[in-house]
Amino acid sequence: MALHSAKDPSKLIFAPAGKEEHGQAEQFNKGTLTRLDLDARSPVSQFHSWFATAQRADAAVAHPETCCLSTASLPSGRVSARMVYLKELDTRGFVVYSNFGTSQKSRDLASNPWASLTFWWEALERQVRVEGRAERLPSEESQKYYDTRARGSRIGAWASRQSQVLQPMSGVAGTTEQAQSVADDGRQQLEGWVKEAEEKFAGQDQIPVPEFWGGLRIVPESVEFWQGRQSRLHDRFVYTRKPGSEDKPADEAEWTLERLSP
Repeated sequence: MALHSAKDPSKLIFAPAGKEEHGQAEQFNKGTLTRLDLDARSPVSQFHSWFATAQRADAAVAHPETCCLSTASLPSGRVSARMVYLKELDTRGFVVYSNFGTSQKSRDLASNPWASLTFWWEALERQVRVEGRAERLPSEESQKYYDTRARGSRIGAWASRQSQVLQPMSGVAGTTEQAQSVADDGRQQLEGWVKEAEEKFAGQDQIPVPEFWGGLRIVPESVEFWQGRQSRLHDRFVYTRKPGSEDKPADEAEWTLERLSP
């Protein structure tokens, strides 16, 4: 509920306050963050620690690996974002997997290799922001993760032309064009591609990773750790990679660590 009603009728939503009945947004009061709480070696080590906490059952964080991957196309500068799963963390950076043949993210990254990841762990009132350059993993590395996926998901990776417009199938006997569009909104085309992929790999337990699908590593240039605080006076610390250490693993690079104003 909102504390004050919007007098402008064009505002469809005004000052939402979550579950609070008094009409004001909830306060953050579950923790604090100081420089002494942070790992001085690298942000990757610090992230590993926070992620382990978020994975604990008593943390009540559903799917802590969920994050928002943001990319931007040049020269337009238009930004696109989508939710993905973090699947690997190594000394080089943060790895997600996806289609890089037809997707919007692949088009963005072709013109601009910079990307960001944002993690939001509401139950802990914590946020992590990662910014850096993106690099594709070799197919041999992608195959290792691909082999852990359910068979249907492996088939799906081959079948999907991610972000391509799906066309309704035509020629359904005894139906009008309008009825056809209601009966099939394009799903049948996707299911047809899935059937083709299933037939292609029928009887095969080992399915090769598609050349257009695989891992994307975000090599961090900066990583911010955010802990919610009362009155929106949050604790924020950012690690920034020092010049000259761009090619070094995160635990060998040099970093500055600074507190940011909320």
